[in-house]
Amino acid sequence: MTERLPIFPLGAVLFPGLVLPLQIFEERYRDLMRDLLEGEEPYRFGVVSIELGHEVGPGAARRLAAVGCTAEIRGVERHDDGRYDVVTTGGTRFRVEDVDDSLTYLRADVTPLPEEDGPGADKVTGPIAHLFRRYCDRLSEHGAEVADLSDLPADPVELSYLVAASVVLDRPDKQRLLQAADAATRLHLEYDLLRRENLLLEAFPTVPASEFLGGTVSPN
Repeated sequence: MTERLPIFPLGAVLFPGLVLPLQIFEERYRDLMRDLLEGEEPYRFGVVSIELGHEVGPGAARRLAAVGCTAEIRGVERHDDGRYDVVTTGGTRFRVEDVDDSLTYLRADVTPLPEEDGPGADKVTGPIAHLFRRYCDRLSEHGAEVADLSDLPADPVELSYLVAASVVLDRPDKQRLLQAADAATRLHLEYDLLRRENLLLEAFPTVPASEFLGGTVSPN
């Protein structure tokens, strides 16, 4: 079943469980927030990664990804000048079916996507957790701040999204992980990506600046 959501194009990928703060200053997104907050809770909109174009300016996002994620508003502050500071959490993945640009901001008909473990997901969680901890250790050795990883989730879906949201990757790799059909597929992709990143971290003395594991992943 499809539903219509306001759409916020972003130059990044939002995953379920990821905490995403936003500063709303463009007039079209002020319109989105006003319309959203005049409706009924839960307040949510769709975040879709920009594949061609950029974030700022009407028509700047010329091509959007096929799969996005709902952003559920957890806190909002409206400033006197009309800007909004918003804290959201990634909710449900969806496939974009049709985009409507008749308002100042985009809306889209979207189909929610199921979250399934997939075949053999439980067999790959252990190797992924091992590689992920090694990756975190490498980053820590290079001076990056890494959150406490003593209690990684055992659930394949939760683990797959924690890793996807946390590892420093290019947007296309992130989008591939979001679009994976199930947790098993996502975990297998992450296995290859973590092996690659661990080899790179062993070969180079520095790591890229990032928001890696800055307390931005929430299970809620």
